[in-house]
Amino acid sequence: MAETEKTNAVTNVESKTGWAKIWRNFEEKHPKLAKWLYQIFYFFVFSMGVTIIQYLFFTFMPGILGEELAGTEFMWPQVHMDILGVEFTWSLLGYNVLYDASGAVMIGGGLGYFISYEVGSFVAQCINFPLQRNITFKSHGNPVYQAMWYFIAWIAISLICNGFNNLWMPIAAAYMAPAIYNILVTFITGGVSMVIFFFVFKIIFPEGEAKK
Repeated sequence: MAETEKTNAVTNVESKTGWAKIWRNFEEKHPKLAKWLYQIFYFFVFSMGVTIIQYLFFTFMPGILGEELAGTEFMWPQVHMDILGVEFTWSLLGYNVLYDASGAVMIGGGLGYFISYEVGSFVAQCINFPLQRNITFKSHGNPVYQAMWYFIAWIAISLICNGFNNLWMPIAAAYMAPAIYNILVTFITGGVSMVIFFFVFKIIFPEGEAKK
């Protein structure tokens, strides 16, 4: 029994050593490609992790904030639209108030959803920033400078995603349950953000020591 355990342990060590050796050889032969693959892998893993956090905020925080905020309209600018038979007001900031067939306010829209969206997104980025900076890109640049540009990029990307989401979310809300379109919001927003953020990170998270 002891001999079997010892053999398994040796096999596991050799297996791990084998994979590590393969990766080291790949890094030596293709250093630039290996670095990109490393960064893309960890960037994706961390981004997906914070996406789950955002989804939890999007799904549960509107209910916690309550019906009053869900029924409070907060939108700018207000542009009336009619797509696929669904009339709604498009905006860059804020969301439509949602109503059911009887005219009652539904959780998942209005000021309550806007607050939930922004808080969830902000908390996710507070977690994402140190992980991407320190592990994915291994940057030692000025953290204050990097955080400032990260914040500016987050605002710009959030506005883009908000404007895009407000084109299709009212239509989705008319045909889907909130939990379903929250998944769509999370992954569509996350997908668009991930592509943009990766190249933003390549700029604001330079590798190596901070410049003196």
